[in-house]
Amino acid sequence: MSARRGTAHRVALIRQRYNPYGGAERFVQRALDALTREGIEVTLLCRRWSTPDRNTVLRTLMVNPFFIGRLWRDIGFARGVQQALKQHAFDLVQSHERIPGCTIYRAGDGVHRQWLAHRAAAAGWWRRLGDALNPWHRYICAQEKALFEHPQLRAVICNSQMVAKEIHRAFNLPAARLHVIYNGVDLSAFHPQVRAQRRQAARQQFSLSSTDTVFAFVGSGFARKGLKELLHALALHSDSSQLLVAGTDRHQRRFATQVSALGLRDRVHFLGGVDEVQAIYAAADVLVLPTHYDPFPNVVLEALAMGLPAIVSDQCGAAEVIMSEKNGLIVPARDVNALAVAMQRASQITWSSETVRASVLEFGIESMAEKMHALYQTLLNEQTLRIQTPQVAPV
Repeated sequence: MSARRGTAHRVALIRQRYNPYGGAERFVQRALDALTREGIEVTLLCRRWSTPDRNTVLRTLMVNPFFIGRLWRDIGFARGVQQALKQHAFDLVQSHERIPGCTIYRAGDGVHRQWLAHRAAAAGWWRRLGDALNPWHRYICAQEKALFEHPQLRAVICNSQMVAKEIHRAFNLPAARLHVIYNGVDLSAFHPQVRAQRRQAARQQFSLSSTDTVFAFVGSGFARKGLKELLHALALHSDSSQLLVAGTDRHQRRFATQVSALGLRDRVHFLGGVDEVQAIYAAADVLVLPTHYDPFPNVVLEALAMGLPAIVSDQCGAAEVIMSEKNGLIVPARDVNALAVAMQRASQITWSSETVRASVLEFGIESMAEKMHALYQTLLNEQTLRIQTPQVAPV
């Protein structure tokens, strides 16, 4: 990307909350690292952030107004960001939050109304009524609509074809504005050799024997990612297969109670947030992520890059890269019996680490950065053309 008047192009990235174990945050961090290496001046607008890469040159604008509750939190952050954008000049504004007025929106969280529809399909009337009356859900849906209808929005980055289709269907956005750019994975950090080298130590770390069949669940927000169904499916196994659960959830005690009720206390290991997920993938035989709705979890790419096969649901964008019995299996969302069968089948297949890894070689970090880079260039060229083209008044 050519610099304007000898200076780097200025890009603002907006992400409110930093969860070191969150997939969206890892995407932003990778994007920051890759784009700054390209010479793009990136400024992050956030409540808080940390950059583990000391070589990353990163400007940060802290937008952290006081709040109580998530509705006040999101309203305050959106207003603070919009005020900050008036005070600082950027060539492009890329938001990872539902804030109207950005140039580019990355729909990493999918379509909120679609998630509510999925949840309502399996909920009782009290949950459906609660969601319909919930002020936060109403606010997010309104923000989503305003975002996609805003005249300044020129591109939407979708991390799966699933999300692109949902946005087009729900908001009638032109296909030309929808750009599918899959998440990027560090192909050197996540490698079958790393898995092989760390396997024995990782199994010892988690008190697993060399003969155990080990499934791994990695992600925060256990209910949406299908942990309840996974625990029931695990209970249907007649063997002593083990499950590692990595991630955080404010309702973890509820899932621990479910584990006890199902008689799985000796088979399920809650690990909390894990800084180095490579150890989880090294110890496991199969990643299982039977999500109710997930645009495209990074953990699937990470696992596949390490040669670890994955079982995902058909409501997960990552299903788009799964080739049945080549690198994983796809199951219907919320179907416990189908999940149990898939887990049994996965434990019987002799998986090829090379074949599993080969399925994601096109999704490296640099590939992701190049696609974002190309999109930025296109938008900046269009912007320059509009400025230079004289506006002719109608006769």
